[in-house]
Amino acid sequence: MGLFDARLSSKGSAILLLLAALVLLRPWETWDELWRDEPPVSAVAYVTRAVDGDTIEVRLGGDEEDVRYIGVDTPETVKPDTPVQCFGPQASEFNHSLVEHRRVRLVFGVERRDVYGRLLAYVYLGDRFVNAELIRRGLARTLTIPPNDRFAGRLKRLEKAAARAGRGLWGAC
Repeated sequence: MGLFDARLSSKGSAILLLLAALVLLRPWETWDELWRDEPPVSAVAYVTRAVDGDTIEVRLGGDEEDVRYIGVDTPETVKPDTPVQCFGPQASEFNHSLVEHRRVRLVFGVERRDVYGRLLAYVYLGDRFVNAELIRRGLARTLTIPPNDRFAGRLKRLEKAAARAGRGLWGAC
């Protein structure tokens, strides 16, 4: 193969690579258009507010979304017609201090939304698995609702360890 043939082959490969990238990345579609069809398996979002111990409000692709943590249930603090529950304020405060006004990675469940329209997700702050951290510290109980049960075993083990150690709500309530 001569020098001319090698350049032509190299240019052809570059063009083919560029076309493949265009097809895969679809730059002509906005995030909102892609989101409406099928949300991605995970996404980075900015937490605008921690509602309570297991729910956050995020900015995602230009939209505001409520996100409910999968696999955990913290004591109530803001539920209408429900008194504030034991260790609820501590769980809520921890969630506020951990994720509020920070970027998090949301890993969506098989079932993407609950009956209230909230996104359902496992939440990560860097390498920290927020859902697991709440359980480990005794700030939440496990709540397994299939088909969103990917980490149910891991969360249950963390719950048992927190209960045995009397951490958080397990020692106070």
